Amino acid sequence: MFPPSNSRSSGDRRGAVSDDRALIQGYLAQHPRLCAGALSAARHFLKWATAHGIAHADLDASAADRFARHRCRCGRYSPGQLRDPAYMTDVRRFIRYLENAGAVAVPDGVERLDQYLAGYALRLEAIGYSKPAYAGRLSQARHFAEWILQSRIPAHEITDATIEQFALHNCRCGIRTKRGRRADSAGTADRRRGARRFVDFVREHGVINPSAPPDIPEVDPRLAGFVQWLRRERGATAETIRRYRQEAGRWIGALGADPKHYNAAAIRSIVLDQGPERSRSSIRMTVTVLRAFLRFTVSQGLCAPFLLHAVPPAVRRKLSIVPRTIPAATIEDIIASCGVTTPVAIRDRAILLLLARMGLRAGDVWRLRLSDIDWRDGRLRLHGKSRRGTTLPLPQDAGDALLAYIENARPVVSTDRVFLRTQAPFTPLRSSAEIAGIVARILKRGGFSGLPTGAHVFRHSLASVWLRDGADLDQIGVALRHASRDTTAIYAKVDVEMLAGVAQPWPGATS
Repeated sequence: MFPPSNSRSSGDRRGAVSDDRALIQGYLAQHPRLCAGALSAARHFLKWATAHGIAHADLDASAADRFARHRCRCGRYSPGQLRDPAYMTDVRRFIRYLENAGAVAVPDGVERLDQYLAGYALRLEAIGYSKPAYAGRLSQARHFAEWILQSRIPAHEITDATIEQFALHNCRCGIRTKRGRRADSAGTADRRRGARRFVDFVREHGVINPSAPPDIPEVDPRLAGFVQWLRRERGATAETIRRYRQEAGRWIGALGADPKHYNAAAIRSIVLDQGPERSRSSIRMTVTVLRAFLRFTVSQGLCAPFLLHAVPPAVRRKLSIVPRTIPAATIEDIIASCGVTTPVAIRDRAILLLLARMGLRAGDVWRLRLSDIDWRDGRLRLHGKSRRGTTLPLPQDAGDALLAYIENARPVVSTDRVFLRTQAPFTPLRSSAEIAGIVARILKRGGFSGLPTGAHVFRHSLASVWLRDGADLDQIGVALRHASRDTTAIYAKVDVEMLAGVAQPWPGATS
């Protein structure tokens, strides 16, 4: 234990220097492998504090910030050192030593969360995280514990808002990561995710009040009513409601708070004043959801019915799109590139065969459950876009790949969902978009370039093969579960050779 340090005057500067020397010697004794730069930073910090009459007990993170901003005239030290992030990291590590040694007192109520890191590490090991994921989760937990201590935030005051503040803070915490700097992949999302899981673990120990309600962002009552109207009056599925709610939440604030004050200019600007990053399909989605939201508002008697005509149309000419396809031989090469040596490859091959052999949508694969597989009759029950289930025969190679995944690669977990993440905690895929992401990774791993992307391209390619083999559009529509024959009619344009045989010459041109 070190002698107490009080505010210093010029009369006892000699004693202050002696105290500083004792602190440096203790720091070096506890960390004998300190580099010269770390010792220089600690000496520089103590010299500055002594010159400004700052007691050792007051050397906290705010003092370090003041030290970083001061106009250095500290003799052999230079102002350029203060601009070096590694130098200030060494200063904050020295402050941590002072706290551990008792020279700097931690205020009452501020819990040292780092005491729970060992138990958290055991929890991560028990779950089965891979080494990179384990290291990342533990690193973010250590970072969060350090930031909470430096910010002097009591544990019982930690909320989701605290986690968000940690995720967005400009890091000067003195946490050294690989090669002394924060890894490029560690961003706000990693911080937020790692802190939230560590807080959940600490909450189990009663440190953070388990009865405290989580910070739930306020939901616009108009959105809540819109969701209820879609479910009860329009019979929308859960996926449609999710997409409509997400889209409406993007621009509902631009309409104004009171529906009685909605006007045509604001409605039109929502559609017309979108950024260049928005695709045509995204703009059509905006038009569709905006019309639905205005119909809901009109049905509640909250706005004028004529405002429905203020929504600009998003023209989409019928049958104007030619489906993107991949040659059948290339699809076979893509399937062969998956391999069967790793759990990831086995899972990806099963997904790819379901897309390529059965023409399933990404949502069909994502929603698939173990109870949907009828092994006796070799059939799959699909839920599709509507609430009505459909049963389709399961091809042999797709069934074999699915069985190999379930028996050899799928983790043993309580969920009934078929396709899971291959790394702990082995949760189901978050959305159907992850199926498209898996397809993109398969193409990248196999070295395939210049091909259409997305999971739906396999559905288009299979329909094109069926058409060239003599199947009519009605048969293709039944197999693909199209609700309208017009949807299937787009495949009549994919066989260019067949179309060339019936095409008429342009008037006035040579046949």
